[in-house]
Amino acid sequence: MKSFLLKNKIVIALSFTVLILLISLFAKSFGMENYESVDYSLGIVNTEYLNMRSGAGINFTSIDLLNKNEYVRIFGKIGDWYIIQNEENQIGTANVKYITPTEEQKAAVTNTETIDNVSDVNLTSDESQLLSIINAEREKNNLPILQIDENLQNVAKLKANDLVQQNYFSHISPTYGTPFDMLKSHNISYKTASENIAGNSDIKSAFDAWITSDSHKENILSNDYNYTGIAVVDSIAYGKIIVELFIGK
Repeated sequence: MKSFLLKNKIVIALSFTVLILLISLFAKSFGMENYESVDYSLGIVNTEYLNMRSGAGINFTSIDLLNKNEYVRIFGKIGDWYIIQNEENQIGTANVKYITPTEEQKAAVTNTETIDNVSDVNLTSDESQLLSIINAEREKNNLPILQIDENLQNVAKLKANDLVQQNYFSHISPTYGTPFDMLKSHNISYKTASENIAGNSDIKSAFDAWITSDSHKENILSNDYNYTGIAVVDSIAYGKIIVELFIGK
């Protein structure tokens, strides 16, 4: 148990990098599947043998066979499947019924880096334009409009600036970790959350790319979300970097 936790301290950065393989890597604009955070980060296998799979479903291939009483790190949940890390530092999934969260969860390694506050939460003209376009699309589909959450806006701005300053394009920040790490570090509570990112020279073109992508469109038109944070910053590589966070409370 102790060696497993110590080992995780060394590989945590690699673990978050590998997590991105569960998300699409083949477009300039990303949409993240619906995801639920959990209040625990360590679990134990409660069945004799358990297949750790490459995706959230029994149709995905088995990448490891876990044994009863084996510890795993729990990153979050998609449907009835945990996203987990085994003792060999592989990332995969397992059905929630076969993993019991442990009382020793507080001993698990977590990213405790504090996110600096961003004081400017006013929307720019670009951000206002994107919010208007998205809410108009939601109204067309008989959905309530998204409200701006100031704390969520702060996190979106942090992520957008980080994408530009660190010159990368991914849901996983080398500075702050996953969007869910950022929400947790910023003390934002939520039931469900997702993130869309885009690189484009034009706000309307970025929206058009999102709305023609199933994963992005699902985030934009999900009835599970009622709050958003939007950040648009200038980018040499793309013209503009756009980050939109969605949460449901």
